[in-house]
Amino acid sequence: MPAYAALLRAVNVGGTGKLPMSELQAMCEAEGYAGVRTYIASGNVVFHAGLGEAQVKAALERRLQAYAGKPVRVLVRTAAELARILAANPFPDQAPNRTVAIFLDHAPPADALAAVSQQKDEQLALGEREIYVAYGAGMADSRLRIPAGDAGTARNMNTVARLAAMAAALDADPPAPSPRPARARRSG
Repeated sequence: MPAYAALLRAVNVGGTGKLPMSELQAMCEAEGYAGVRTYIASGNVVFHAGLGEAQVKAALERRLQAYAGKPVRVLVRTAAELARILAANPFPDQAPNRTVAIFLDHAPPADALAAVSQQKDEQLALGEREIYVAYGAGMADSRLRIPAGDAGTARNMNTVARLAAMAAALDADPPAPSPRPARARRSG
């Protein structure tokens, strides 16, 4: 069973989309995911699932819509993908709390950075299914607009590192297989 991290978009940010992490954990457990652990109250959860990424994403989005009454986007990555995202950070010398990966469902368009506006001292680079941004002076005063990232969700490198470590620990300790029910013997 692979280990995944699910990243929820616009949860517990600025007083919108309130979702207790205990509720998110319960949703994942109700889907049959194992080893469920949440990380900080911004919609991050790791777990084992016997499904593919698309099925995990669809199941969580269904549950979240039922809970919130509106769509909540979920971006899913495996433990290996998180490790690659962290290793591929093109701005390793920048402060990790001011450098983010914007997680996307698909690869960003090759010309995604051409549509960026209001760039000041921020540095940007494209990843596989991410857009990396190093906010030089910090995010608070940035007016940077990245249209290709609008449907994604950002996590700083400290959070990516923690989620990568949590998912790797799950990968190293897979859940025991569920016992299979005994087959009924046919008499005859």
